Amino acid sequence: MSAKQQFADSFSRTPQAIGHAWGRVNLIGEHLDYNGGMVLPAPIKRHIEVAMAFANADHDEIQSNAFADTVKRSTAFELQGDWSDYVAASLALARKLGLHYEPVSVAIYSDIPAGAGVSSSAALIVATLRAVLDLNGFHARAKPSDKIIAQWAQGVENEYIGVPCGIMDQIAVSVTELGQAIALDTETLEHSLVALPKDYRFSVVHSGVTRKLDEGRYAERRQQCEDAAAKLNVPLLCKMTEEQSSSIEQLAEPLRGRARHVFTEHQRVLRAIDMLAQGEVHEFGKLMDLSHESMRDDFEISVPEIDRLVASCRQYGAVGARMTGGGFGGCIVACIAAADFSEWSKKLLAAHPAAKIIC
Repeated sequence: MSAKQQFADSFSRTPQAIGHAWGRVNLIGEHLDYNGGMVLPAPIKRHIEVAMAFANADHDEIQSNAFADTVKRSTAFELQGDWSDYVAASLALARKLGLHYEPVSVAIYSDIPAGAGVSSSAALIVATLRAVLDLNGFHARAKPSDKIIAQWAQGVENEYIGVPCGIMDQIAVSVTELGQAIALDTETLEHSLVALPKDYRFSVVHSGVTRKLDEGRYAERRQQCEDAAAKLNVPLLCKMTEEQSSSIEQLAEPLRGRARHVFTEHQRVLRAIDMLAQGEVHEFGKLMDLSHESMRDDFEISVPEIDRLVASCRQYGAVGARMTGGGFGGCIVACIAAADFSEWSKKLLAAHPAAKIIC
């Protein structure tokens, strides 16, 4: 199945434009993108396609392979609290920017699981914006850069959906290709691409626990980081020096744990980028393990199902494993020797029937 076929089945005609985006997994560096730090995400072999054409109606009409009904949306955006908000908000931003005005028919084909922490929302927004640009002829004239599209996509989540996320996910699904990780400075948006080791596999495993970032816990963690930075008199937690970081232990909980996670996680990311570039996979795996412990104990965004899954990954032979994504469920990422993957995955799924290998 493709978005083109999905569109034809839904609207009995051929789409005029297609937009595409990969899902992503963050290998290390959680909750650093809004704290001014470095992160290390990579695309996964799961994708979203958005097919689009001008509508024969006075409203937008949106259909997805994941849902039975076609949703009708006014071109004047109002948050409805369902999956179609991400498409409608993307169209609203495009209209605000003057990129697009007319009502459209939209069909989505996705094999990225929602609520798994692998950027289904960022990929949907980026793919929708790319389809809008294609529909309005930007493929034949000056097309905005992938970085600009990522910034627009972040604006959709921040301004329309109400999730105060950083820009990591949007950059990761816009810029990178399969087989690469992106070492991204989330403050300057400077980045470099790092090849992933060919003899190892980064496997993404859904825990079976779905999470939503708009439930308030993500925003709460972001506010706590801002409060900790204010008390430490630093603009962003990732900009602390070693000397300044000594004041973290003087903070009261939960700010102490939040600041400690951000500072130590940033140090882990900087070392992890070097280890990956040098092919030191086992050292990289140790940093993944430490990252998970910090998310569990200091940032308090893990859940028991995730912790058990991570422990089993290591037990059955992964060189490192950690929760990935915003937290409170979703996926883990584990690094395994490619030759061991088949046996490793059989043992893991037998021990965790609710889990599912995403890639």
